[in-house]
Amino acid sequence: MRRWCHGGGTEQPTDGAVSATARAYFSAIHYRDVPLARLFDPCTQRSVTLRNRIAVSPMCQYSAIDGMPENWHLVHLGSRAVGGAGVVLTEATAVSPEGRISPSDTGIWNDRQGEAWSEIACFLRANGAVPGMQLAHAGRKASVEPPWLGGRAIAPGYGGWTPVAPSALPFADGSLAPRALDGCGLANVIDDFAAAAHRALAAGFQLIEIHAAHGYLLHEFLSPLSNRRSDGYGGDFDSRTRLLREVLTAVREVWPERLPLWLRISATDWLEGGWDIEQSIELARVVKPLGVDLIDVSSGGLMPGVRIADGPGYQVPFAARIRREAEIATGAVGQITNAAQAERIVEDGEADVVLLARELLRDPYFPRRAAAELGAKLHAPDQYLRAW
Repeated sequence: MRRWCHGGGTEQPTDGAVSATARAYFSAIHYRDVPLARLFDPCTQRSVTLRNRIAVSPMCQYSAIDGMPENWHLVHLGSRAVGGAGVVLTEATAVSPEGRISPSDTGIWNDRQGEAWSEIACFLRANGAVPGMQLAHAGRKASVEPPWLGGRAIAPGYGGWTPVAPSALPFADGSLAPRALDGCGLANVIDDFAAAAHRALAAGFQLIEIHAAHGYLLHEFLSPLSNRRSDGYGGDFDSRTRLLREVLTAVREVWPERLPLWLRISATDWLEGGWDIEQSIELARVVKPLGVDLIDVSSGGLMPGVRIADGPGYQVPFAARIRREAEIATGAVGQITNAAQAERIVEDGEADVVLLARELLRDPYFPRRAAAELGAKLHAPDQYLRAW
């Protein structure tokens, strides 16, 4: 495979580069002297600078074998870097085999997987994006088919496994009954996240996001609807947030202080008696001193059949409240589909970063289209300069 990174921390292609003179020429004839749109204002977190405030939201591809990222992942993620995104986050990458959503999910629970990810991280950096990895454990929502195959539960003995959870409560009718984690199991989860963070660092990732949203394991511990424990990991707010706090602490011990750490949460379960925005604000206040740099604010996913008041930008108010009341950077996600909408979110101070999912599936080059619409300057790859 072609190498895109080489010594001294320099990331660049090893061939086909356009000369500095040619780049200056193309830049001079194309770019107008216009104010930089807020969406394309660089954003620095710790020692890492995002070239703009557009991030590729984690999107499961269900295209791995034994947790190994494949050529599909290189092209899928790499095209979004070439497309101009500031951060490219991997899909929910499992920290253990039982932490996968499906048998086709990617993982980083062994060194072989880490080595495969290094090629992808290297390509992302070479094309100007900050490579980020979302570390995840699916909890009781694990061991199911990919959605286009029906999403049905896969039983042990048929290619599946027994999921784990805070309490032995299935996600839905037809879901596998999970095993409640004991003390040893909890310790293993914490160790698995820390080991995965260490491998992500070795693979060249510059940002980690811990997945504590969408009804997966860490979210299951946060919500009283799924966490019925009576020990030190269930009950009141402090106990329900304990596992997440311990995971973050363990990850920060291996993840360098110079690199940013993000946390994705579901701001609300959209159900009475569940996790809600007030608890999310308090959680943001608690995790900030633990080394979290940004809260990626999504919602829902804990229970099936929930009515959600969705619409364009429907989760942005949650990100705005957390940013304002917890005084921490936030990311907004959910039905953000055009440049003017994304610009307004950042310009109005509702979030520091916008994360796009479906719109970037439809158009990997959305950031370049948005830059053109907003009159912003976004350098093209050398190989594409003639088109700009």
